[in-house]
Amino acid sequence: MKRPTIADLARTAGLSTATVDRVLNGRLNVREETVRRVHEAAEEIGYHGANAIRHRLLADKPLFRLGLVLQKPRHAFYQEVLRVFEAQARACHQRRVQLTVRFLEGARPDELAEILRGFRGRADAVAATGLDHHLVTQAVQDLRAAGVPVYALLSDFAQGVRESYFGTNNLKMGRIAGWFISRLAGQPGKVGLFVGGPRFHGHELRETGFRSYFRDAAPEFHLLDTQINLETRELTYQATMKLIAQHEDLTGIYVAGGGMEGAIQAVRESRAGSRLVLIVNELTPESQSGLQDQSVSVVLATPVRQLAADLIALMIATSEKGMAETPGQRFFPAEIWTPESEFMMQ
Repeated sequence: MKRPTIADLARTAGLSTATVDRVLNGRLNVREETVRRVHEAAEEIGYHGANAIRHRLLADKPLFRLGLVLQKPRHAFYQEVLRVFEAQARACHQRRVQLTVRFLEGARPDELAEILRGFRGRADAVAATGLDHHLVTQAVQDLRAAGVPVYALLSDFAQGVRESYFGTNNLKMGRIAGWFISRLAGQPGKVGLFVGGPRFHGHELRETGFRSYFRDAAPEFHLLDTQINLETRELTYQATMKLIAQHEDLTGIYVAGGGMEGAIQAVRESRAGSRLVLIVNELTPESQSGLQDQSVSVVLATPVRQLAADLIALMIATSEKGMAETPGQRFFPAEIWTPESEFMMQ
């Protein structure tokens, strides 16, 4: 691919080549808005001087230290979350955002609590995914007392102590999954449900919403006992194969958390996609592949880009105005992907 030129940069920014040249060479009397337009254009086309423009734009801006805690360092979804947060941190023009990331290897609340406490004195705010547990709540309380607000991502925890929750409305997510299964299934039958574990607040809410939908709107379906998969591929694969083998009238499965790769593999290998509605969360290469071969019927995804941009802006505003007296929450509408979604044509 041809390397972008100054002319390409000027065209994308909607400015003259002379103006762009003044920005690139750091000349005086260039408005901040003009520098910002050039930087955004440089990021868009991959211009080699984008970082230099950003440093010039943010040279006089104060530093904002953002701590980010994510699950499973090798999982595609969390790698994408990290990539988006890095991009939004670079795109922020209010502050020089310094991102420090920690990954959780397991599902131990003491591990999360220790990581959270490790940000004391090293971060101005922390965003984290994790379990809801009293050890975690105490760590969030300790950080709050030290002036460091903590934001829960994707699955809520430490309600009443954390600054805010950012993610989808998980109760509604469960109801949406139930609606799709009831409408896409050829006929009523048995329905399976997987959650990661009892300490994932988001999974519990999805389970509640899922069951309440069938109870209220589709009582002719029979929901099987909820299965704990510990968010692992292998457990989900084995349990899905068992469900398919044991229940000829199995019409739907909802994987409310991690481990969806195992369910996709089982449905694909058993060739049950034609009679079984499989709903999973988050768009990854594996769930997209499942949509393409119709092992997966619907993917319910978090709009991570909007979430990250809005969260960083709120964190900076909170650092300037102070923490809220009443902790809040911000719900984002789920993205819905099907085998007919536009990305299939790209």
